[in-house]
Amino acid sequence: MKYLRWLLLPFSLIYGLVVIMRNWFYDAGLFKSYRFTKPIISVGNLEVGGAGKSPMTEYLIRLLKSDYKLATLSRGYGRKTKGYLVLSLESEVLSQESGVKNQESPVTIDSGLNTQVLRLSSKIGDEPAQFKQKFPDITVAVCEDRVYGLNKLLPNHDLILMDDAYQHRAVQPGFSILLFDYTRINQPHFLLPAGNMREPMSGRWRAQVIIISKCPPTLTNDELNALAYKIEPLPYQSLFFTSIAYQQLSDLQGNPVAVPIDGDTTVFLLTGIANPKPLLQHLQGSTSHIIHHNYPDHHLFTLKNISKLAAEFAAHPSQKKIIVTTEKDAQRLDESWLNAGLSNGDTLPVFMMPIRVEFLNGNGPQFDKIILDYVREHSENHIIH
Repeated sequence: MKYLRWLLLPFSLIYGLVVIMRNWFYDAGLFKSYRFTKPIISVGNLEVGGAGKSPMTEYLIRLLKSDYKLATLSRGYGRKTKGYLVLSLESEVLSQESGVKNQESPVTIDSGLNTQVLRLSSKIGDEPAQFKQKFPDITVAVCEDRVYGLNKLLPNHDLILMDDAYQHRAVQPGFSILLFDYTRINQPHFLLPAGNMREPMSGRWRAQVIIISKCPPTLTNDELNALAYKIEPLPYQSLFFTSIAYQQLSDLQGNPVAVPIDGDTTVFLLTGIANPKPLLQHLQGSTSHIIHHNYPDHHLFTLKNISKLAAEFAAHPSQKKIIVTTEKDAQRLDESWLNAGLSNGDTLPVFMMPIRVEFLNGNGPQFDKIILDYVREHSENHIIH
């Protein structure tokens, strides 16, 4: 695969030229870019794959939801629907474009937010489904056309959080947060298809805040300075470092459960995310008995996948065994599958590993102030120009 990527370098040069020209057209005003005077915060990255965008969006939701009526707007990657959809406060999937309920699959949310919410990932994508499960009182919307989606949402909301929208140049957000994954920071920054970069490093100039995510919490000041030197933030950009703070295991409804993991525990790890390595390393700190069922990012789990997992789980001789998955992956599981392959009628013991963002060196309040100052400054304006 490594040598194949070298062969793809000429195509990366062509791709890079197209991206650079596209960005120049937007910067020069030849392509229309819409700016809104209500607060719009974009969270994104330059690479393909996860850099912690969803946990950062959740951090912003927790910071802002008590004082502002907010909505999240995503593309809804991997969903089987198209157009503008919102999981409204009335707890039904609506199509605002047509003005009628989505006849394909109307969804009623119960107080447990269980299987029906988990099935929403096929309708709106796994990250939006996760947002709604964790924050049922906020508005969660998806739309490929972010301008259309913003125009639908802004009249009834104080601010919008746009997830994974850094390359969506048709919108000029008021504030952009750009994430870099610590585990990939030293890899060659080749553009697609030879590498993982969606655009060159020079594209970082559009961000007001740069965050290096998934850092080990024990990084020294010298190591932090070396990372800052590699990223080279511009004078007007604030640079922060965050780590993953793993939370207590929870059931598929998000309720914390007391399930200890120790050296005698066998963990069947089920993932379909871009970079499961940090979670794997975290679990290895508690047990060496880990059987990893690893699938590509945004993989739509099937009954066959879960039946294979169930068969291996049932056949394993360990008396102390559990199945662990991520919050995002849990959105693509159907609870009706969890007794697949179990002859005694039991349900597979599947638990989620929630995560949160934790700022290194106690810099969370500084980051919060930057965000809150921006929102306060723009929250009273609402005219689109």
